[in-house]
Amino acid sequence: MRPRLKDVAEHAGVSIKTVSNVVNGYPHVSPDTRTRVEAAIAELRYQPNLSARNLRSGRSGVIALAVPDLSIPYFSELATKVIEVADLRGWTVLIDQTQGERRKEQLVMSGIRAQLIDGMLFSPLALTPEDLRARTDQTPMVLLGERIGGGTLDHIAVDNVAAAHLATTHLVALGRRRIAAIGAQRAARAVTAEQRLRGFRRALSDAGLSEHAVADVSDYHRADGAEAMARLLDGDPPDAVFCFNDTLALGALRTLLSHGLRVPRDVALIGFDDIEDGRFSTPTLTTIAPDKAHIAETAVSLLATRLSAAGAEPPQDLCAPHRLIVRESTATGA
Repeated sequence: MRPRLKDVAEHAGVSIKTVSNVVNGYPHVSPDTRTRVEAAIAELRYQPNLSARNLRSGRSGVIALAVPDLSIPYFSELATKVIEVADLRGWTVLIDQTQGERRKEQLVMSGIRAQLIDGMLFSPLALTPEDLRARTDQTPMVLLGERIGGGTLDHIAVDNVAAAHLATTHLVALGRRRIAAIGAQRAARAVTAEQRLRGFRRALSDAGLSEHAVADVSDYHRADGAEAMARLLDGDPPDAVFCFNDTLALGALRTLLSHGLRVPRDVALIGFDDIEDGRFSTPTLTTIAPDKAHIAETAVSLLATRLSAAGAEPPQDLCAPHRLIVRESTATGA
C-alpha cells in the first residue's frame, strides 16, 4: 500500500502537521526534525499527492535550475544534487543551459517559463548587478556562484580566494617553489578565475615566493588544460601546478604524462571541484572540494522560504564550505 503522511509521521516520531510543514517547504522546522522527516520520507518512499497539493496552493511543483554548461562536470554534479534535494519536497526540476551568454541569461532573468515554474536557481556568468536591479519578473530566485550576489536576491557561493589560497599553500608545504597556475581568463565575466588567481597569488606572497607562471585559458575543459600545460613546459617547467578546476587539471595531467614527466615526483598537480573523474584518474587528483550537497540543500531551502509565507525577510548572502582532499597527484613519497 502506498505510504501516507500519517505513516511518515509515525516513522519519524513527529506529528502529521510537522511532516506537512517539511513536505511543503515551510522554514520553521528545526534542522534535526527536518533531517528525521526527510530520512523517513526516503525510507518509506513517500510521494506527496502533487496534483491535489498544487491545486490547493496554486503552484506547479516545478522549479528551474539555470547553469552555464552541463558538459563541465561540476555543474552536472551540482544539478544532480539539486534534483535529489528538490525531490524530497516533491518538486520537479527543469534544467536550462545558458552557455554563459548574456542573451540567454537575460531570458532567464526576464521570467522565461514563469508560467510553468514556482521558482528558479540561477548561476549567471554574463549578467551584472545592474541587470539584477533592473529585473521586473517576480518569480522567486536564488543565485549560485561568484558572478553576482550580495544584493536583492538570496545567494550562495564558495569563497574562491580562501579555497585557492588553501590549494596553493598545500603545494608550498610540499616544498615546491616553481608553482604555476592554469585557468586565468581575460573576459570581464571571469569572476571565478579572478578570485582563484587572487588566492593563488596571495598564498605565494604569504610564503615569500614569486609566481612561476600563469597560463590563460579560453574555457575550462580538458583540451584547454592540456594546451595550457604544453605552453608551460615550453619554457622553464614548473614543479607544481594549481589548475582552477579539475577538468583543466585532467587535461594538464595528460600533457605531463605524454612528455614523460612523473606526477607528482616531477610536477605536483592540484585541481578544484572534486569531480568524480578525478577520483579515478591515474594518478588520482588532489583537489579542493566545494560542498556541492550543502550548496544544493541551502539553495533549495532558501527558495522554499521565498515560496512560503515567511519569505519576506532580507536576502541572505551565504558562503558554502570547502576542504582540501589530498590524493596521489600531490602525495609525498609518490
